[in-house]
Amino acid sequence: MSQTLTKNPFDLTEAVNNLVTEDDEPVDNLLSGKQQRLLTEPLYSFWTPPQEEGQSAQRRPFWASANVGIFPSLYQPPLVPDIFLSLDVAVPEDMGKKSNRSYFYWEYGKAPEVVIEIVSNRKGGELSSKLRDYARIGVTYYVVYDPLGELSDEELQVFVLRDGRYELMREHYLPLVGLGLTLWQGMYEGITGRWLRWCDRDGNVIPTGEERAAREAERAAREAERAAREAERAAREAAARQEAEARLRAEIEARQQAEAEVARLREELARLRSQT
Repeated sequence: MSQTLTKNPFDLTEAVNNLVTEDDEPVDNLLSGKQQRLLTEPLYSFWTPPQEEGQSAQRRPFWASANVGIFPSLYQPPLVPDIFLSLDVAVPEDMGKKSNRSYFYWEYGKAPEVVIEIVSNRKGGELSSKLRDYARIGVTYYVVYDPLGELSDEELQVFVLRDGRYELMREHYLPLVGLGLTLWQGMYEGITGRWLRWCDRDGNVIPTGEERAAREAERAAREAERAAREAERAAREAAARQEAEARLRAEIEARQQAEAEVARLREELARLRSQT
């Protein structure tokens, strides 16, 4: 008696549901957490990605996240960069679904354009294994930010993928995404220090939502001050105009009174002459 073996069809949904997309092990320090927020929040608060030729006028979607796993395939462990930025990819609406909790390469058909790693110790492999891993999956720009000088004297290194290998860029502007990176001295979330910031081609930092609100408030205050000065000037001009009009009316009235007095005196003189 022979048995027929049936091959179970591959179930991608089940395979994804069985993936470990997060764990409970803390991996970041306070500085890294703040730096990650500073590299994601401004993009959603202010930035508009550059439009490619032939694209509609609708805002180009993008996905920027911190500590979210990038799965190259079902059979490879995820890469978990401190920051990634992927253009033409929308953040999933239902982020509670297992299939939407990570960046699955096969779902989006490409790697993120930018990956940023923040060095906190010498064990992360940012300039060795991770350099190879991100090149292998096709990340266009790989950024290593080493604020404590753990791996190099270079605080910021930006690499671009060419022919499957990363080359160090002299400039820190990333033309394919229309963004640059700059080191900025200032206060963020109550901490004054040196931070890695996104910037435009001219080096102007992409503001956070708080900075944008502060600028808008400052602009509104300047506009209110300008309007107050304009109102004060208009009031002075109106007062001067009223004073001039009152002075003119007084002069006209005085002239009329003088002319009336002259006329009366002439009449009186004529009357006296007629009596003699």
